[in-house]
Amino acid sequence: MRKLLSFMLVLAMMLTLTLSYAETEPALPRVVALKGPTAMGLTKMMTDEAANYDFQVVGAVDEIGPMLIKGEVDIAAVPANLASVLYNKTEGKVQVLAVNTMGVLYIVENGDTIHSVEDLRGKTIYTSGQGATPEYALNFILSANGLDPAKDVTIDFRSEHTECLTALLANEGSVAMLPQPFLTTAMMKQEGIRMALDLNTEWAKLQEGQENPSALITGVMVVRTDYAAAHPEEVAAFMTSYAASVDYVNANPEEAAKLIASFDIVPEAVAAKALPYCQIVYIDGAEMKEMLSGYLKVLHDQNPQAVGGTLPGDAFYYEK
Repeated sequence: MRKLLSFMLVLAMMLTLTLSYAETEPALPRVVALKGPTAMGLTKMMTDEAANYDFQVVGAVDEIGPMLIKGEVDIAAVPANLASVLYNKTEGKVQVLAVNTMGVLYIVENGDTIHSVEDLRGKTIYTSGQGATPEYALNFILSANGLDPAKDVTIDFRSEHTECLTALLANEGSVAMLPQPFLTTAMMKQEGIRMALDLNTEWAKLQEGQENPSALITGVMVVRTDYAAAHPEEVAAFMTSYAASVDYVNANPEEAAKLIASFDIVPEAVAAKALPYCQIVYIDGAEMKEMLSGYLKVLHDQNPQAVGGTLPGDAFYYEK
């Protein structure tokens, strides 16, 4: 009996120690991304390192902000301006790790008349995103090319991309501004739609000779500031793996399209055709800070609330 009691006592002590260890063992880093281009570059990593991270892909950007604020995720892919809004709203509780997607907006037409920004003069442009970054980006490019958005073009805002497409096809001579990969999906279903202008290219033209050049940016990867401070090695490992994942996706579009479809981001056929136009990148450090700060300033100059009221300071940009 004494031997049995001794054995049970030892077993209980071992169980207690095991449970105590399990309670203190750190959880896997929690990573969330939004369906679309900002999640595409992550898919190789999501496949190869599923055991090392708690990955999640969500369908609406409105879901991600609260998750970060509540500390329910550690790292997240978010729209570039939302990163600034969250930084200001939380008084510095998030930092940006890297730019992960450049601009995905394109001017398209049902015809072959638009070959420069000047060719938009007198045109009706269907677009969504009124009061948001698509409107600010379009206004910046039009104005910098000598076109008054209020007088020289007619910008017809619609609530959905599908409405813009319907209006484009129904009105000969009109154009639309549409994002990838929606544009590729539309082109696969509708004949006669032509990608006329890449807004990344048009933005880049405007930076030539500028002292502080910027870039058109769609998405960034952010981290909770507290998590980054407590787990610098984990953050560094994530950044290394994420950069490799982006390189793989860009270098292997057919294989990457299968991975993208497996995570229900977009269908494989769409992903394969859209990837070259989705502007997936990995840019960190000083280059990231220069282009992102310039982009946020363009938004701030048009509407300070687009970046959360004020431009974020240096602490916003994560340093390895």
